Amino acid sequence: MLVNADFHIHSCFSMASSKDMLIRNMAPKSKLKGLQLLGTGDGLHPKWLDIIEESTTYSGDGIYTNDDMDFILTTEVEGKNRIHHLIIIPDLDIAREMSEKLPSKNKDVDGRPKTKLGGAELLDFAHEYDCLIGPAHAFTPWTGMYKSHDSIYDCYQKAPDFVELGLSADTSMADRISELKDFVFLTNSDAHSPWPHRLGREFNRIELEDISYSSIKKAFRKRDVKANYGLVPNLGKYHMTACTKCHKLVDPIAAQENRMKCSCGGTIKKGVDFRISEIADFDKPVHPDLRPKYVHLMPLAEIISSVHDKGVTTKFVQGIWQKLIDSFGTEINVLIDAPLDEIKRIDGNVSLAIESFRNDSIDVVPGGGGKYGQILFKKEEKMPKVVTLDSF
Repeated sequence: MLVNADFHIHSCFSMASSKDMLIRNMAPKSKLKGLQLLGTGDGLHPKWLDIIEESTTYSGDGIYTNDDMDFILTTEVEGKNRIHHLIIIPDLDIAREMSEKLPSKNKDVDGRPKTKLGGAELLDFAHEYDCLIGPAHAFTPWTGMYKSHDSIYDCYQKAPDFVELGLSADTSMADRISELKDFVFLTNSDAHSPWPHRLGREFNRIELEDISYSSIKKAFRKRDVKANYGLVPNLGKYHMTACTKCHKLVDPIAAQENRMKCSCGGTIKKGVDFRISEIADFDKPVHPDLRPKYVHLMPLAEIISSVHDKGVTTKFVQGIWQKLIDSFGTEINVLIDAPLDEIKRIDGNVSLAIESFRNDSIDVVPGGGGKYGQILFKKEEKMPKVVTLDSF
């Protein structure tokens, strides 16, 4: 069976997360999105584990169900050098024992616990409990594994179970790095709120024997991720080298010459695009036979918002979103499979935008420095200039 899965989210107990990130809210919104399997996030937080147990029915083999939506226990852990790791956990009993054993001072406070353990130690810790583990958003400049290491084996000493790409990278970027050719790539939302434009904004389509922890583990081993769906990477907020204060795009060489300080006084952050170029073995991607297609998309409400220049949560945008959901069932179906002429009957501008995504013909103002990129649906809009050393 083909399953749409998003493994990386956060609960109401994580910093900067919505108080509405509760199972009872995630379940119906995930179904509207078109997901069949959702990570719980924050699976080492004792109070969140209590809520999961109270809010779900155990379906067996690691799956917890609410309102016909299936959940798998997951957590993100911040380890040594502020590197983030994603862990998929077999069941609640194991999660509770891991929570007790993990050396961390804030695991009862923040849904994303911090520990001084390095990648190799965390991998051994996770595998001791039959968990799956890999780097979260591997290339991001603040907390990604590759911001501190030139090789995944420098971090973990041996192969982790997967690599999560993050919003600012895609398969074509990651497959310039030869050591990643044998790894399963995951694309997850890292959602902090239950809106459908957050949940599943990136997701994986996986071939599973059934929805169970054992089947997920087997699918990773057999490389049965059939497709990755995610943002155009230059929409990601850390794609390009840019100032974290004024968000001006800066040539990476100019940034280094100026010790990563912007003329506005802000700090320049190295972009994912440049970081990959530093460690890449190939000028162009070399896709292994196991690598599935990567499909670029954008949350439907954000497409509607962009083409009509209105806020994502306004009644206008949500009204069009609801009409499309009523007509085609789920957001994923609208974005990927619904006939364009039928979408056009509801909103012609949205139909054209979705067609551009399906054809990979959109123009994007790249994101960087913590600011998301912007789609140029209007041709008269212009790309910003990148600041070079001569003009710094």
